[in-house]
Amino acid sequence: MDLVLRTAFVFLLILVITRSVGRRELSSMEPLDLILLVVMGDLIQQGVTQSDNSLTGTTVVLATLAVLIVATTYLSFRFQRLRPLLEGEPIVLIADGELRRHALRRQRITVDEVIAEARQAQIGSLDDVRYAVLETSGKISFVTRSG
Repeated sequence: MDLVLRTAFVFLLILVITRSVGRRELSSMEPLDLILLVVMGDLIQQGVTQSDNSLTGTTVVLATLAVLIVATTYLSFRFQRLRPLLEGEPIVLIADGELRRHALRRQRITVDEVIAEARQAQIGSLDDVRYAVLETSGKISFVTRSG
């Protein structure tokens, strides 16, 4: 039971940390981010299992994580009010052609990053953009001006 409680605590801790880090950071991982995740995974494993290196302990931890992930996904699907908390909400970065600098600052996104994303979407200038939305996946989607 101790392993289950520790796993649940660490799961909630990771959920809070990943939600607070920001979706842009998680969508574009650098080599340093990958190293951090690997090291963090090892530290978490040590904290959850302590000195229990048994196959049973590993199975309990993995099964608990699987149940928590399925439960979180189900709660997000079943209860719409929990979705923003668990998955986040899309954030409008450009509305009616105007940059929303407050939203950019809050998400720690530079105008240059938005311009680069627009170029990757085959948009030559931000003047051509009517709306830009930071999706929950961390990607930016664009709606261009018609005409």
